[in-house]
Amino acid sequence: MKKLVIPFTLVAIIVGLFEQSKSNPNIYVLCIAIVIFMFGIMKLSAKLPSKSQEEKEEEDAD
Repeated sequence: MKKLVIPFTLVAIIVGLFEQSKSNPNIYVLCIAIVIFMFGIMKLSAKLPSKSQEEKEEEDAD
């Protein structure tokens, strides 16, 4: 799953930046790029443990 999320997120960033650089950007394309980017970041960050969770695991191990 991670192998698919990263390319989609990168493509959304590139499309969003390219569309924003135009003199008359399409709002719908920008909104779709932002939604895909946010969804990708959400999926990627869900895999990372929080800092407080790591500290609790270290305390439990002691």
